[in-house]
Amino acid sequence: MKLTRRESKERRHRRIRGRVSGSPERPRLAIFRSNEHIYAQVIDDTAHHTLVAASSLEPELKTQLTSGSNCQASTEVGKLIAKRSLEKGITKVVFDRGGNLYHGRIKALAEAAREAGLDF
Repeated sequence: MKLTRRESKERRHRRIRGRVSGSPERPRLAIFRSNEHIYAQVIDDTAHHTLVAASSLEPELKTQLTSGSNCQASTEVGKLIAKRSLEKGITKVVFDRGGNLYHGRIKALAEAAREAGLDF
């Protein structure tokens, strides 16, 4: 039986979440990619609390971006999430790609966050 793309993604995501968990010392950087936008959250899984969030829907980014669904938007969101995390004193995170392949927009966001100072 062949799995659909969505089923494959969900299966990968469950497998990743079985191994990756955020702690207060090293929270989880979770990425969600939709067709139109990209979202990033830094989450403490022990307290079930979102510490920092950023997306391509942010008013400060929306004016700069032509589209929320390209690598340029992902790069800007990566820089923004890193900046906000560093302001809160978060330097180390665990990367959760959300079942998406590490390619394109996901890779652009991760590399931008690393360049801006996040360690993962």
